[in-house]
Order: sequence, then C-alpha cells, then structure tokens
Amino acid sequence: MLLFQQLYVVASRLPPTTFRRLSIYIHAKDIFGFLFLVGQAPNVQSKYLAQTFSKCLSLYTTLIVFIMDMLYMNCSCVIKECFARINENLRNLQHVLVMGEPHLLRRVYHENKNPLLLMELKAIKTRHQQVSDVLYQLNETFGYQIIITSTMTFAEVTFSLYFYILQNIGEKEVNLEKQIWYAYFITAVGYYFVKLSLMAWACETAKNEAAEVGTAIHEVIINTTDKDVKNELQLFSLQVLHRDNTFTAKGLTMDATLLKTIVGSITTYLLILIQFMISLHPCEKGNNTNSKNNTYT
Repeated sequence: MLLFQQLYVVASRLPPTTFRRLSIYIHAKDIFGFLFLVGQAPNVQSKYLAQTFSKCLSLYTTLIVFIMDMLYMNCSCVIKECFARINENLRNLQHVLVMGEPHLLRRVYHENKNPLLLMELKAIKTRHQQVSDVLYQLNETFGYQIIITSTMTFAEVTFSLYFYILQNIGEKEVNLEKQIWYAYFITAVGYYFVKLSLMAWACETAKNEAAEVGTAIHEVIINTTDKDVKNELQLFSLQVLHRDNTFTAKGLTMDATLLKTIVGSITTYLLILIQFMISLHPCEKGNNTNSKNNTYT
C-alpha cells in the first residue's frame, strides 16, 4: 500500500493529457492480455477430472502472474512519465534562464524573478526525490515477482521450442491434453516473449528518462551565470548522482539487457539440448547393433 500511496502523490502532478495517453495504453494492453488468457479457458476441459482441475489451476496461476506483471509494468510507465515531466520542467527552466540572462543585472530580476526560479528548482528537486523513492519501493515490492517471471519465461520458451523441434523431427509427441494453450507452441512462446519484451521496454524507457535528468541539469548549469541557481543545480546534480534509478529485482536488472541475456541463454540451452539429443542416437544405434550381434552369435 505504501508504494501506491507514494505513486499517487507523484502521479497527481502529471498533466491530464499524459493521464489520458497512459490510460489508453494501459487499458488496451491489460484488456487484450486478459481476454487472450481467458480465451484459453475452453481448452481446460478434459476427459479426466483431475486433469481438468490441474489445467484450471494452471490457467488461474497464469492469470495471477499476468495481473502482477501488468501492475509492475503500469507502475513503470507512470514512473517514466514522472521523469519525463521533470525533464520537461528542466528544459522550460533552461529556456527561462536563457531568455532572462541579459537582464541579470536588473534589480527587478534579483528581487522577483530569481527567488521564483529557485523555488521552482527546489520543487523539481523534491519531485525527483519522491519519484526516486517510488522507484526504490517498486524494486523492493516486485523483486521476487520479476525473478519468477523471468524464470518462467526462460523455462517455458526453452522447453516449448525444444519439444517443437522434437515433434517436427518425429522424435516425440507432446501430449497437448495437459496444456492450457491453443496451438501450444505458438501461443505459449509468443505470450511469454511478448509480455517480457513489453516489461523490459517499459523499464528501459523509464531508465533512459531518469538518466536524462542529469544531462538536463548540466545543460541548465551551462546556460546560467547566477550563483544561487548554479549552487542549487549542483546540489540537484549530486542528488541525481546518489540515486540509482534503475529497475532491479534482487540483483537482476530489468531492462533491454535482461531480454538480450534471456534470448542468448535460451539459444545456448536449446543448442545444448539438441546436442544431447543428437549424441543419444549413435549410442542407441550402437546398443541395437550389439544386441543383434549377440543374438546371432
């Protein structure tokens, strides 16, 4: 609950247009994913009651994991928009400083404009601190969930592709009665891969927006000569430097590199499984030949 309370505070400062855009995207992906999983429900029916119950439990677990993953992704999207808003505020501040720089020696500027800019800058710094706290809380709350999702994706995609290869070469028939998916290989691999890709994309873009804050701060520093503003910006820069605004899950970094690592691991283990399968054939053929020779002798 603490996470959602903090998220509500930082998200309440986003403009209505951003909320509408986020709402359309979040509702579209959640509804489509939920309907896709619910559409697999007729496939849980089986001739055996125990198997039907097992498939219902599997589908229910898949739905729960999907809901939790989408909740994590939704929070990531909101955090991304919050960092984007901070970057936009810094760019606006830079524009004001550049336009007002020729008037720095005026008394009106020092008495009126400069305190307002400092107040705005402190407010931006406070918002950045709050968003960073939300990101930290998100990592703490969903750490184990992301590890479970990554492990499930790796295992499901690897073995689905392996069994697909076995079935195509006639080595083994997969019992589809035990699966909850229609068109098992395509839907299972596609579902897990697309879901993890969307989550990695949301975290990667949010991380990039967070990293851009430091660049925006130094651009403002370059474009101003006011000592008070520079001091405040340097404090802001130190704050950004000390906050590790990356999406992590108990040591596992959730970004595009994770997706790349999982794809590489799937390819590696798939090749290892295929090599084991190929190496077993000569052994089986050799055993069959030896048994025939022993029979003749």
